[in-house]
Amino acid sequence: MTTEATGVAEAAGLRHELYSYSGEAQFLTGVMSFIDDALAADEIVLVSVPEQREQVLRGELTGSDPRVVFMDTSALGRNPARLIPAWQRWISERAGEGRPVRGIGETDWNGRGVAEIAELRYHEWLLNLAFTGSPAWWLLCPYDIDTIAPETMRAISRCHPFVLEKGAHQEYPDFAQEPYVWDELEPACDPFEELFYSRGDLAAVREKVTACAAPYGLRGDRLRETLVAVTEVAGNSIVHGGGHGTLRTWVRRGTLVCEFRDDGVMTDPMVGRRLPASSSLHGRGMWLVHQLCDLVHVRSTPESGTVIRLHIALPTPS
Repeated sequence: MTTEATGVAEAAGLRHELYSYSGEAQFLTGVMSFIDDALAADEIVLVSVPEQREQVLRGELTGSDPRVVFMDTSALGRNPARLIPAWQRWISERAGEGRPVRGIGETDWNGRGVAEIAELRYHEWLLNLAFTGSPAWWLLCPYDIDTIAPETMRAISRCHPFVLEKGAHQEYPDFAQEPYVWDELEPACDPFEELFYSRGDLAAVREKVTACAAPYGLRGDRLRETLVAVTEVAGNSIVHGGGHGTLRTWVRRGTLVCEFRDDGVMTDPMVGRRLPASSSLHGRGMWLVHQLCDLVHVRSTPESGTVIRLHIALPTPS
């Protein structure tokens, strides 16, 4: 299914810049020049890169400058939807200091499956939307072209309004100011389990997911977290998706997939990806789903309704 998300204007609060590199030397050249420029301007720099790259950068930095802060995102897991709230939290904490802020954000693409790569691409596009109207800041996104497929790099390039190239910061001609076109979801595995649900059937939804997960060793706290997530999504179908929906479950490559389909339409591409306001109880359901699941796909259009896929990593067999 190929669908389009709502278009996004260039973000006023974020300068979103691509830096493609090949090899450690090029990585250091671009990233260290970015850090040096920031420190010369007395700006704070938040660095979020894979562990191997972090060690290299720490070795290049002379002394311990409190203006360079490293953020460990390993605790966030592999769900890209958790990254924007982490950046939002950090930016909001620094906004009151009155000092310009920069960020360096690189994700480890090694070992990523098709489903994860699709969400990483979508995350890059959503960054432009997430920080519209936020305090001004500058995010450099390094990408190792030796580990990322050329077609994926072309798609990523279209999400960045600016580029660092040959030492120069400039507008990026490849940037596309247009609606986002999602990758097609992988077809459900055959055979799969299916359940039609409506009002009063949330217990049946939980029972179905429990029965599908049990043979694969999903139990205890992780099972309870999964059941909270599926209850939230099914409940949304009943309240906002026409009063009913269809659940499909299957296992692929060590992952339990729970797919929900209904007739509703989600008009907000950022649903579940914003840091919830502490003063409001609304809008927390899908945010919680993203925190509990290892990956979440949301596809919603007026023509086809809404599809939400929850991916839960299964225990590794002893």
